[in-house]
Amino acid sequence: MAMAAEAQRVSPCQSCGACCSFDASWPRFTLEDDAAIARIPAKFVARSGMRCVGDRCSALLGEVGKSTACSIYDIRPDVCRACEPGDDACNMARRHYGMSALAIVAA
Repeated sequence: MAMAAEAQRVSPCQSCGACCSFDASWPRFTLEDDAAIARIPAKFVARSGMRCVGDRCSALLGEVGKSTACSIYDIRPDVCRACEPGDDACNMARRHYGMSALAIVAA
């Protein structure tokens, strides 16, 4: 029964997206090698990071604060993987959009 509840739990990221639309200078490539970057469709890649439209990552789908998803989630860059729900970067972006902070949930 506990496993079924765990499987049904939805990530807070799917109703947020603030970190992906907070600052165009944030989604920069840092630890990726050329092969990892090459897996990302070219339409989403800028010179040194993810292509943005304004401050929003071009790979982000949906409406910030309502319902969002990453269109390249499985191959997203390291900077995106490093941002965890409730960490400093997450909560800074959430505050920018007037959303309340998240607490870090232990796994």
